[in-house]
Amino acid sequence: MTKTIFITGASAGIGKATAKLFASKGWKVIATMRKPELEQELTQLEQVTLLPLDVTNPEQIKATTQQALASGDIDVVFNNAGYALLGALEAIPDEELVRQMDTNFLGVVRVTQAFIPYFRERKSGLFITTGSSAGLMGFPVSSMYDASKWALEGWSESLSFELNALGIGIKTIEPGMVATEIQNRSVMASHPDYDTLLHKFMTAITSSPNGSTAEQIAEVVYEAATDGTNTLRYVCGEDAKALYAQRLAVGDEAFREVIKQMITEI
Repeated sequence: MTKTIFITGASAGIGKATAKLFASKGWKVIATMRKPELEQELTQLEQVTLLPLDVTNPEQIKATTQQALASGDIDVVFNNAGYALLGALEAIPDEELVRQMDTNFLGVVRVTQAFIPYFRERKSGLFITTGSSAGLMGFPVSSMYDASKWALEGWSESLSFELNALGIGIKTIEPGMVATEIQNRSVMASHPDYDTLLHKFMTAITSSPNGSTAEQIAEVVYEAATDGTNTLRYVCGEDAKALYAQRLAVGDEAFREVIKQMITEI
């Protein structure tokens, strides 16, 4: 029987790569994005249906969820919509603070909440969320982005207990640097007293030779959707794996010194 995945944030990056991969594997794909009328590539794929969805709009979440479920069974919900807000906290206006958490954290919570009754009735289903290595480790000039991803970590782990008891899975993908994602889908807050630090941090992450492509992360999403395990976290990308292993090995306080040294040497 053909399976179906529902994807948020499918207009670019990991979301689009995942939609294409699952379609190539014979899955039905419901790819959602804020402006589906602008999408040209996914519309060419027979297995893919496009629907409008802004994850900061609770009413649209309800409507799009109902429309998706009316079209047939859904097996996996991939919460991928999000972006990076970078820069010193002092430079970030309140509306940007709210938008970051509303999109990256509450958007995931609301979409998940909308699908839980359906999965509960079926006694099956799987939620997969795009987290980040920034949800496992704190980095400079990214306090709000890291906060949104750390929030997803605690939320997912806690929620796993109530969902698993109902036969529902929940998993988080933890990539490191993904090519083009930070550069093309970020909001930068500038402040002269922190711009040197911001520049050093951006240089460090964009010059990493061990980053991943969106297509490589999509392969991990497919693994998570099909491996039949109850694994909660999938740390992926050589950069994320190496840094997280180092953090676990040396401990939290020593690892902060590792990050400070990394930035100082640039």
